[in-house]
Amino acid sequence: MTLRATDPHSSMVAGRRTLFPILAAISVAHLLNDMVQSLILAIYPLLQASFSLSFTQVGMITLTYQIIASLLQPLIGGFTDKYPQPYSLPIGMGFSLCGILMMAAATSFPMVLVASALVGTGSSVFHPESSRVARMASGGRHGLAQSLFQVGGNFGASLGPLLAALFIAPYGKGHLAWFALASLLGTIILLQVGNWYRGAIKAPAPKRAHTAGAFPLPGRRVAWAIAVLLVLIFSKYFYLTSISSYYTFYLIHKFGLSIQAAQMHLFAFLFAVAVGTVIGGPVGDRIGRKYVIWGSILGVTPFTLMLPYASLAVTSVLTLFIGVIIASAFSAILVYAQELLPGRIGMVSGLFFGFAFGMGGLGAAVLGHIADIAGIEYVYQICSFLPLLGILTAFLPDNS
Repeated sequence: MTLRATDPHSSMVAGRRTLFPILAAISVAHLLNDMVQSLILAIYPLLQASFSLSFTQVGMITLTYQIIASLLQPLIGGFTDKYPQPYSLPIGMGFSLCGILMMAAATSFPMVLVASALVGTGSSVFHPESSRVARMASGGRHGLAQSLFQVGGNFGASLGPLLAALFIAPYGKGHLAWFALASLLGTIILLQVGNWYRGAIKAPAPKRAHTAGAFPLPGRRVAWAIAVLLVLIFSKYFYLTSISSYYTFYLIHKFGLSIQAAQMHLFAFLFAVAVGTVIGGPVGDRIGRKYVIWGSILGVTPFTLMLPYASLAVTSVLTLFIGVIIASAFSAILVYAQELLPGRIGMVSGLFFGFAFGMGGLGAAVLGHIADIAGIEYVYQICSFLPLLGILTAFLPDNS
């Protein structure tokens, strides 16, 4: 993959041309990054068996990774708004590479937590700057660009359970080390993206300024809208973590599936999430992001309410619908927030990625503790009501 034929300055001239080679590169890098991270989630049953972990300890692995990413991403995004760092992207991937190697070699639970923290650090560096690159290359089609960027990550996340079922579960945790090659490939791709990014930020400042789609609102209304969006992120990611972290355990406990069979079901769900991500951004560009947010968060409620009481076959179908519908929101939410605060792309991206990661980590810890106390099935009964918070979308201003 080569990016040199693309003129970086053309992306900055009022966003007139969508630079698909750049979007493809950053999406592939996102795929590799999130694939490696999802492998850790997918091998939770192996880690539980290897180290005799409780559900609370399993949740602590996710919490460590997500909280590190949550705390660092807004700080890094705010810093790079003022001081862009084109080559921070491959550096972030390098942290993930080190984390996956340590996870493969871990001989104790504390080592697992340190490895998880390294992966979280890699994500905190990667996501804000990658989101900025996607917007720079969007040509004004911000929802499409964010969806293309996000679908790489979500498709990569869906591959984790499939690859774990095929190449790790049969042979042991140590085979995780082979996937460090994916991080190495991502580093090479991001070095080229960094070269383009470095050229793009040298474009004259008047040409770089582009706030199409942004709309002025009083500061108090902007703060209120951001707060509503964060509540919606909470509902979305608290629910998503119930599946990404505990769906395999749920299927094994309730339906007696093997680890590999449960991982295949998790793959199907995460693949549906990737499909939903493709849909959300372009539809938001066309009909308005607020409508997409409405349909994604509140619209998934009937399916989540049915899930805890469904048979295995119906559970499989319901999770596909849930994945497609709920995943369509994030690109719309992120672009909506970027338009609320034009010129602060890194900070906004870092805040929303960080908050999403933080809610995922907190959710994993809280839900793991609930599973230890009340059982894994109870987790899905209480989480089924979370999408009802989508009603708060009514309080968002009509911007786009």
